[in-house]
Amino acid sequence: MASAARIARLVRRVPVLVLAIVVLAVCVAGAFHAPAMAQEQQQNRGWSLRDLLFPRRSERIEPPLDIQQAKPRPKAKKPRAPRPPAEPETPVVDKAPDARVVLVVGDFMAAGLAEGLDTAFAENPGVRIVARSNGSSGFVRDDFYNWPEQIKSLIETENPTAVVVMLGSNDRQQMKVGDVREQPWSENWTKEYERRTDALGKVIATAKVPFLWVGMPAFRVPKMTSDMLAFNDIYHKAAESHGGEFVDVWDGFVDENGAFITSGPDMNGQPVRLRADDGINVSKAGKRKLAFYTEKPLLKILGLSAPGSVVTASAPAGAPVETPAPAAAPIVIDRTAPMLLSDPALDGGSELLGAAPLAKADPDLPGERLVVEGKAPVASPGRADDFSWPPKAAAATDTTTAINR
Repeated sequence: MASAARIARLVRRVPVLVLAIVVLAVCVAGAFHAPAMAQEQQQNRGWSLRDLLFPRRSERIEPPLDIQQAKPRPKAKKPRAPRPPAEPETPVVDKAPDARVVLVVGDFMAAGLAEGLDTAFAENPGVRIVARSNGSSGFVRDDFYNWPEQIKSLIETENPTAVVVMLGSNDRQQMKVGDVREQPWSENWTKEYERRTDALGKVIATAKVPFLWVGMPAFRVPKMTSDMLAFNDIYHKAAESHGGEFVDVWDGFVDENGAFITSGPDMNGQPVRLRADDGINVSKAGKRKLAFYTEKPLLKILGLSAPGSVVTASAPAGAPVETPAPAAAPIVIDRTAPMLLSDPALDGGSELLGAAPLAKADPDLPGERLVVEGKAPVASPGRADDFSWPPKAAAATDTTTAINR
């Protein structure tokens, strides 16, 4: 009885179970079919403002994955600036054993000048530039480096043909005169400074060596530039009082208004950078320009016409440049001096250049009488220029066109 009852309950539950399975299958099929229906409905109906501002989840169009993740663009490589053309290297020749020595002394500016002179005379085997500079030296700190004393031993050691001095850029400071430290450009300071510069020129003159004293250029600091102008006046006086020559380089490092310039024309007139960023040191082109100002007076001392000229060992120091042989006498051409059109009497002539005598004309010709005497020829009777009154009768002429009446 109990088992029959169980069977009966199971039989009653079977329709419910079958119904549940059917409902589940319908729901699953509807779930897969719903997006398609929604899309179809969306295509059938028009768009509204709500659809544009608040789209339904099913209406949102998701972009493909490869579009969502934008690939970073490769950075464009910046074009490299073209390199400036390399300066042609100056060929360096071996110096001859008996080459003439040019001794360059002074501070750091003299070292730059020596480098420029070395470049200028690089191709000349008969001239050797010897730099004996001390970058921190000057006339003020003679306890650090005493140039009037040191120049003696340098001349004896190097036996130079010429001495080039460039000194003074470090001298804008106090000077110890006796036991007192004098301020720059005070009366005692200036007198002592002139005495020391004069002592240097005297030592070089005593050694009987020709020398050049190169002046200071302008600097970026205005006060320093004004001091260099005052220094150059002292150096100019010291050089000329002892037989030397002062080389003024000021105009090569200032503009047309006399102001300091960092860049300017080089020795060939091309714009270049002449000074360093500090406004004190000079560039390679600036060193060459310093040497350019020094070349001409130095060539006179060496007896050369150009930096590349060959020096003969027998030529004495300071010999003048040899003059070339005179050319053949020019051919003399006899020409008549041209006559001024405004006043022929100024050059002493009475006729034009190349004028030929004219044949004598007959004075009885009507044209000659008109030019010479001013008398016009008598007009023919009946002609347009016949103004005689009463009119004269014209000569009878036979014409084929006349009509006889």
